[in-house]
Amino acid sequence: MKAAIVMGSQSDYPVAERAEKILKAFNIEFETRIISAHRTPRAAEAFATGAEAAGIEVIIAAAGKAAHLAGVIAAYTPLPVIGLPVKSSTLDGLDSLLSIVQMPKGVPVATVAVDGAENAGLLAVQILSVRYEELRRQMKIYKEDMAKEIMRADEAFRA
Repeated sequence: MKAAIVMGSQSDYPVAERAEKILKAFNIEFETRIISAHRTPRAAEAFATGAEAAGIEVIIAAAGKAAHLAGVIAAYTPLPVIGLPVKSSTLDGLDSLLSIVQMPKGVPVATVAVDGAENAGLLAVQILSVRYEELRRQMKIYKEDMAKEIMRADEAFRA
């Protein structure tokens, strides 16, 4: 099982790195790339059209501002693409979110919250878990552990 994380620029890495941590926690092989939809459109096309042959099964695309990377990647691949809007100095990331979520019919991009890298990673795990039962088992454990952590916090809060 293999995932990819693509970023519009290196400045997106502090956010994208949190998705990497999730993928690592679930032992998912991944590659991380810097590919700009606007400054390196041919590289974006080459990456997207070659992703399936490279064994990639899901792609997380992180970008800020005019965040077209996820849509460009989705236009060129049959693989699931998860858009990760990155908060930029402009409009607190709303521009990024709208650029990713407002896709035309026929080019779907799953979209998480602004700077929602952990959820992007977890969504990638859930997508892969359709094929890999072990990931589904791990996801169930992850959710159970999360619930236990909240219950412990609640008990401590009420004490």
